[in-house]
Amino acid sequence: MADARRGSAAGGRLQLKFPTLAGPEREFIEQAKLFAEPASRKLARAEPILKRSIPVLIIAFLLIVALSRMSGIMDEHARMETSSRQTVSLAAAAAAAAFQTDGSVLFAEGRRWEAEQRLARYLPAEALDAGIFLLLVRRDGRIFAGINGGADFVGHALAAIAPDAAMQQYYGEGSSVMKAPIDGARHLIAVMQVPASAGVVVAATPISQFETAWRDDISLNVTLFAGISAILLVVLYAYYIQAKRARDADAIFAESNLRVETALSRGRCGLWDFDLANRRLFWSRSMYEMLGMPGDSSVLSFGDAARLMHPEDRGIYRVARAIAKGNERQIDQVFRMRHADGHYVWLRARAQVIRTVSGRAHLIGIAMDVTEQHRLAQRYAEADQRLADAIECTSEAFVLWDKHDRLVMCNTHFQQAYQLPDHVLVPGTERAIVHAAAAKPVVERRVADPDRSNHSQTSEVQLADERWLQINERRTRDGGLVSVGTDITLLKRHQVRLRESERRLMATIGDLSASRITLERQKAELSVANANYQAEKERAEAANRAKSEFLANMSHELRTPLNAILGFSEILQNQMFGPLGSEKYHEYSRDIFESGKHLLNVINDILDMSKIEAGHMRIARERIDLAPLIEETLRFTTIPAEQKNIRIVQEVSSGLTMFADRRAMKQVLLNLLSNAVKFTNEGGRISLRARKVRGAVTLTIADSGIGIPKDALQKIGQPFEQVQSQYAKSKGGSGLGLAISRSLTCLHGGTMKIHSAESVGTIISVRIPDRA
Repeated sequence: MADARRGSAAGGRLQLKFPTLAGPEREFIEQAKLFAEPASRKLARAEPILKRSIPVLIIAFLLIVALSRMSGIMDEHARMETSSRQTVSLAAAAAAAAFQTDGSVLFAEGRRWEAEQRLARYLPAEALDAGIFLLLVRRDGRIFAGINGGADFVGHALAAIAPDAAMQQYYGEGSSVMKAPIDGARHLIAVMQVPASAGVVVAATPISQFETAWRDDISLNVTLFAGISAILLVVLYAYYIQAKRARDADAIFAESNLRVETALSRGRCGLWDFDLANRRLFWSRSMYEMLGMPGDSSVLSFGDAARLMHPEDRGIYRVARAIAKGNERQIDQVFRMRHADGHYVWLRARAQVIRTVSGRAHLIGIAMDVTEQHRLAQRYAEADQRLADAIECTSEAFVLWDKHDRLVMCNTHFQQAYQLPDHVLVPGTERAIVHAAAAKPVVERRVADPDRSNHSQTSEVQLADERWLQINERRTRDGGLVSVGTDITLLKRHQVRLRESERRLMATIGDLSASRITLERQKAELSVANANYQAEKERAEAANRAKSEFLANMSHELRTPLNAILGFSEILQNQMFGPLGSEKYHEYSRDIFESGKHLLNVINDILDMSKIEAGHMRIARERIDLAPLIEETLRFTTIPAEQKNIRIVQEVSSGLTMFADRRAMKQVLLNLLSNAVKFTNEGGRISLRARKVRGAVTLTIADSGIGIPKDALQKIGQPFEQVQSQYAKSKGGSGLGLAISRSLTCLHGGTMKIHSAESVGTIISVRIPDRA
């Protein structure tokens, strides 16, 4: 299925290989290879995005059209203005060229008629654009001639009607086009000097001339854009109506599909449809759920399903060949398919071949998960077989009759007891026929009903081979009869022997009466001895308590002089009052300090043990966090562990707390970790694990040290007991560390267990209940 997923994601088609098979199955599968239809998952995912993007695309289209038309209109305005400027400039240049020969005379004398005639000849009215007029201005700024509407300004001063043009007359150079008002209306004006600076030619056209055409163009474009927008908005509205109907239809379909899928999932069923023409296999989502697979695609090939089937279930191929040939119209098959977790699921497929309206043949059916039914059937068969084996293996003669007194089953002992032939012991044979073929018993007598319910009876029979059987018959709830024959031959023999023993027993009773008097006298003597033993035991326990109380009370007297020895030896070792003068003195002071420190630890252990035995040790429980306490304890053992290159690994559950005495728990951890470091060789490993299991905190310390011999495990943890090995003796110690740890654990109501193997390591587990 992983190949199927990769094929679908990469190319949009499922192209799968069939498993390697031999014989007819291989030929059939090779013929059944198919190309699955193009995967539509990407299109299905993209469809909602496309639906939502259509209104955005329409609005974007309208905005782009509006922006493009606005840009075109602005360009058209600039083009019209540029064309008008060029036209005015050309008109002014042509008019100035008309006065190149004697223009200075005409301008100086102000010959209006001749000047206008010359302008009309060089620039006829049809050669000029509408609205362009020309003015001829003398050197003094007076207009003396004009054409195409310029005659209205004759006699006026140029500075009065167009001040900007007048400034251009006196200060301008060459021909230029400007925007300036003429008689209050804005015009494009071109001013051109005539030869000899006799005057200027002014060509002008009103700006409103081309702006009117430009506004008409704007109105046309706005009208067209409004019409297109209205049409697209109507289309968009129709799309929204259709999309809403499609969403409603999709919702109805999804809800209906959800109902079907939910019903199939709860019923552990799945729908499938195999298109025989196109070789496409459709699975519902519930089919994928039954096999624990993600339902990424609803269409897969026959090869996908073939790879999931159990290799032993080849019957499905024969059915598929029969359907392909048209010999079968429906199927009812049980087979196994591989679950995503690796195990196989039993499925029962029922399907029928139908033809659609288009004439295509489809194999449509349903697959049910019958794993539980198959397991129950197997269990029932196994239970029946176990029952049959148990009945056969029992030493009793067993036979079962139904309510119609017909044989259901029996074992070999029943057949041998009554010497029955094999052809009679067939299930369904009547009881009378079986009894007629059986050997008759020599003796048969009825025994009283033991439970007095009239549902059972007991009888004893003696067979021809002198064996005795006790026959117990009991009715079953359905009216059948169970008969069990127990061999009581030994019991009968024992009864004979018992009667003989009874006579001997009566003779022995007299002897026992005489012995009874002797036993009572010995009992009195034992009572006196027991009382003496209890008195001696109490005196020994009192002496032991006195010893413990004495040691507990002597703690100050024992520690004070030893602390002085340690203090003075530390002063000598550190040379606080000057050098000692010899390296030997320094070595001796170090030995005194180490020996005193060792002796102090031994005395502390002895006093702690004495306090515990004397009952002076009290614990104060509180809620403590184990992680900081373990870190604090590990700091005391880190230096000796590093000196021996021992790696300490800890595994403490986060937030682990317990209700216990902090000082006692620290002493337990310190004693156990110190022993682990002491008896672990260089390069070893110590692991510490703490966790809470079933309401109790368990601390486990494991090392790879020398271990403890099996015969010495019994005395480990007892006061002043040590393992007598050469290595253990060299490490020293009082032997009280484990005893103190065990005692403190017991004070908390806990237990301490030790598991060890010599030369392998030791594991000590401390379990303390987490309760107030």
